[in-house]
Amino acid sequence: MNDSGDSSRTIADRVWSRLPPGARAVLEDELSPTDLQTLQLDLAKTRAQRVNVARLRERWRQDRFVQPSRTDPRRLAIINAELWRRLPEQFDGVTLSPVTPLATSAALGPVDQNRVLSTVRSVEVVSDPTNVLALEAATRRLHGADAVHLAACHRVLRTQQFNAPDALAHFELFSLVSSARDSGSGRTEAELLVQQLGYWAAIAAKLLHHRATTIELTVIGEGPIRDRLDDTVRPRLAGVSLHDAPDRTQGIGYYRSAAFKIMVASGTEKIELGDGGFTDWTAALTSDAKERCLISCISTERLTRLADLSG
Repeated sequence: MNDSGDSSRTIADRVWSRLPPGARAVLEDELSPTDLQTLQLDLAKTRAQRVNVARLRERWRQDRFVQPSRTDPRRLAIINAELWRRLPEQFDGVTLSPVTPLATSAALGPVDQNRVLSTVRSVEVVSDPTNVLALEAATRRLHGADAVHLAACHRVLRTQQFNAPDALAHFELFSLVSSARDSGSGRTEAELLVQQLGYWAAIAAKLLHHRATTIELTVIGEGPIRDRLDDTVRPRLAGVSLHDAPDRTQGIGYYRSAAFKIMVASGTEKIELGDGGFTDWTAALTSDAKERCLISCISTERLTRLADLSG
């Protein structure tokens, strides 16, 4: 599947051109959401009735969305148990649904909807657990909760083609989302960074002690977080390998004020284990510009491949 906007638009225009005049207006504007869903479900049922065993077997071989992971689930279970065991007590574990409201990623990310597996029931398959955890965090904040810290381990599915030849459309992420109200002078951001970066550093020390692990930190803009890195974050994370990465361009605009990558040495290469940064998601969801939200996640399957389980 080609995710480029121009290509997707060309294909969509070609499909629309095959429908009778007026069909587009009816489908886009005149049918209620319930009626449109009924129509799509009826079409899906009709197409499903045409699938025989031979076609099903062929789809299983060819469809990249349905191929099973190549990671040994026994090793993955050990890694996940360690991630949960070392999670700080202020974080609540959340078991997410496989689906989330339609446009969760596009509304918060923003992410092109073509990169998300949409369904006919006004939901989409979760492609980023941090989006969904932000929804839950904002809900709890609106109901009066103090600072909210959430964690989830979830298998996501994304539709874009990845460069690696053996990359699957689905993979597992262990994610953190923290949301709290700004207390001024970047103090809230500093505290959230200390909590999340401290956790990831502890995981690396336990499971990747045989490899050099570095957190590459980028300050975005000229906010107070720059000063708090020197007088708060670095002193409280003494021993953690924090490197400045001022030249980072990826995710600038997606992330606000600060972002980071968790990099692991593997031979002569550096492998990205995880990524994180501040977003405006809970601020938008709570209509409170003072809300601060830090998200981060790592690939548990990548961690499983790199980890030393002998200890």
